[in-house]
Amino acid sequence: MAGQRPLPRFPEPDTEPFWEATKQHELRYQTCNKCGEIIFYARRHCPNCGSDGTSWHTSKGEGMLYTYSVIMQSRHPAFADLGPYALAYVDLDEGFRIMTNIVGVDNPVTDITIGMRVKVRWEDQGDGEVSLPMFEPA
Repeated sequence: MAGQRPLPRFPEPDTEPFWEATKQHELRYQTCNKCGEIIFYARRHCPNCGSDGTSWHTSKGEGMLYTYSVIMQSRHPAFADLGPYALAYVDLDEGFRIMTNIVGVDNPVTDITIGMRVKVRWEDQGDGEVSLPMFEPA
């Protein structure tokens, strides 16, 4: 049986609101209250203008596959039993990009294409500590 995936260590003040939202299967991102920049991954300040005024929003969890790579083997115990799996970047409809895995396909080598529409699928981890946002074909 595969080990548990590596999880964030808490307290983690910059990203903890994101991880707390995953427990309710909510994919959260920020916007800057000053310049309107979309912010992802979670941060204390806007990387565009430096403002520390940000607001949290919930994504619909739908987007398009930007790019991916199929990992054929991994020596890390948490991934050893997965077999080939897809590590990907997904462009969410709200305007941010997330690194994730593409799941819900029979063969990641042949069943995934750049530009395909995807939607979030949650993978609960660590006795409910967090849930990881994975993506599957829409």
